[in-house]
Amino acid sequence: MNTKKPNKLKILNDPIYGFIQIPNTLIFDIIEHPYFQRLRRITQMGFSNLVYPGANHTRFHHAIGCMHLMQKAVGVLRFKEVLISSEEENALYVAILLHDIGHGAFSHALEHSIVSGISHEEISLNFMKKLNKEFDGKLNLAIEVFEGKNPRKFLFQLISSQLDIDRLDYLKRDSFYTGVTEGNISSDRLIAMMNVKNDELVIEEKGIYSVEKFLIARRLMYWQVYLHKTGLVAENMLVNVLKRAKELAEEGVELFSSTSLKYFLYNQISEDNFNDETLNMFAKLDDYDVLSAIKEWSNHEDKVLSLLSKMIINRKLLKIEIQQKEFEKSDLDKKIKQVAKKLKLSINDAKFFVFSKKIANQAYQQEKPIFILNKKGNIKDIAQASDQLNLQALTTPVIKHFICYPK
Repeated sequence: MNTKKPNKLKILNDPIYGFIQIPNTLIFDIIEHPYFQRLRRITQMGFSNLVYPGANHTRFHHAIGCMHLMQKAVGVLRFKEVLISSEEENALYVAILLHDIGHGAFSHALEHSIVSGISHEEISLNFMKKLNKEFDGKLNLAIEVFEGKNPRKFLFQLISSQLDIDRLDYLKRDSFYTGVTEGNISSDRLIAMMNVKNDELVIEEKGIYSVEKFLIARRLMYWQVYLHKTGLVAENMLVNVLKRAKELAEEGVELFSSTSLKYFLYNQISEDNFNDETLNMFAKLDDYDVLSAIKEWSNHEDKVLSLLSKMIINRKLLKIEIQQKEFEKSDLDKKIKQVAKKLKLSINDAKFFVFSKKIANQAYQQEKPIFILNKKGNIKDIAQASDQLNLQALTTPVIKHFICYPK
């Protein structure tokens, strides 16, 4: 009988940071858990790979990267004599590791179609509470920090703020995998400049230009990558496919789907009835369920479902136009009528192929400021501390409108 215990202090190799160390056995056990392993089957960027073929990295990859950056941040803050106990350190690792665990297949598409009325943040919290039971309460502090209920404000800011560890990883990672160099921020430099003053996470004055670059990189990544027009079309078409499938399921139409996808198509899921069974089903649902269903649905007798599915699978997407002002309702109605006639569909069904929505991008929200710490020990909002006039401009949300319709 082999009594040798497995080595849980493993090292992972990451293309961006090099070697990443798993700090302790609890973290190793959480990573090994099926809930966390599911993140390997969820892409970080949804359908962005239809635009940037390299963007196939996963939520698993991102979460591990975040944990690595958090280890660096804890090291820097301790070096600057910020007291962080080993319990708090561990809570930070667990919270950042699990911050995205509630993301559904293809990231946000599920939230807008078949799992409505509950956000991925709430699902993340449900997962954390369930894991906490399994790990005998060892996640208590991590949950408290994740919910922002811990009296030490900076712990929460490391997990969720305008300059948090999550953003430091995803901007660098998404920029690396898409090849869009504008997003390549210096996460090392930003972490090296971190400090804590009056319980607030601050950046030392000499790091001000790195913060400016970070904010501008984020703005450019939003327009160039996250809100790229082709990605927008694909994601909205996916939402429409799932909405159509849900409609048909409600009418009792038989649809090919995996057990977990079937559960969400044929049941009404909301925040009120999101119980343990729902959570376990959600934990089994990933990109593969959705993609295999769409491949099968492209042969379905329902014209809307099959046509949209075919278009996604073959990347024959709808046309998209983006502009500053809202599209006229009369133009939209006209296009809907044309498509209904051309495809022999009802007006309601044609709306799956012709729709208008808006997108917004606000690079810097002043209500959750990034504070700069000067030599005299005073803290100032970056928008005031910077001599860059355009940082003030970044605080205004930019709103654009788009319309999609068949070519």
